[in-house]
Amino acid sequence: MSAVLGALVPVFLIIALGAVLKRGLLPEASHWVALERLTYYILFPALLVVSIAGADLGEVAVVEVATALLGAIGLTGAFLTLARAPICRAFGLAGPSYTSVFQGALRWNTYIALAVSGSLAGPRGLAVAAVGLAVMIPVLNTLSVIVLARHGENGGKGNRLLLQILRNPFIWSCAAGALINALHLPIPPVLMTFGDILGRSSLALGLLVVGAGLRLGDLRRPRAATWFACMVKLALLPGIAVAIAVALGLRDIDLLVVAVGASVPSAPNGYVLARQMGGDAPLLAEILTIQTLLAAVSMPLIIAAVTLL
Repeated sequence: MSAVLGALVPVFLIIALGAVLKRGLLPEASHWVALERLTYYILFPALLVVSIAGADLGEVAVVEVATALLGAIGLTGAFLTLARAPICRAFGLAGPSYTSVFQGALRWNTYIALAVSGSLAGPRGLAVAAVGLAVMIPVLNTLSVIVLARHGENGGKGNRLLLQILRNPFIWSCAAGALINALHLPIPPVLMTFGDILGRSSLALGLLVVGAGLRLGDLRRPRAATWFACMVKLALLPGIAVAIAVALGLRDIDLLVVAVGASVPSAPNGYVLARQMGGDAPLLAEILTIQTLLAAVSMPLIIAAVTLL
């Protein structure tokens, strides 16, 4: 447990620093919008390309890791889709609010996942996490865009759906990194170093942006739908992922990183997507805030439990 906390505490301290900076040194929203755009379009895509392109997957159970993560997403996503009507009735949700529950319950915060995987398991942990990046980011972004296009205020526009998918920098970055890795394309070392420097800066900046986006005022009266999304994301989805991973025979670092990837809170860039496509952005901001705070407790418990298997 002490090793787990030692890896997690610095991550959440950076998130807390972002919250402090937003309320002190950098109070202007425009500052954080600029950092968010820089991270979203340049720095984090560089990290994805370099991490996936340079990952040594020889010792990684690629098929099993991908199956565990995608299986958990598929089963959880199917539950949220099939139970949409009763969920909306139970929590009094309209279509846009349902999209925020869907995103909050399914997406993953890649910044936290990479930071924790690297802290706990070093380069091997990052290699396993790279598999998660390659399979989860395109699927989760595509699912989120489809649900928003169908149930958001701006829904029903097929050309908008296709445009959002094609414009997503994470999908293209994962595809580029996977292509370089699979074909062993010769990339000049100077370019890999350039991308590595950009990518390493994305983790700290990304976590600071997460902290700046926390809406602590939402802690006063979280909605019931928020607690539901947190339960699904922080308990149900990790439980499914770990169960599939164990059934497939994953152990040690492979199992550990699957647990990390499944148990992180939802992705802050979902908020940007909700604003662009007519989702309930305030509800998603509330979900992200509560989840991030709860994950500081739930993640150590899940990771510690996995290490005992």
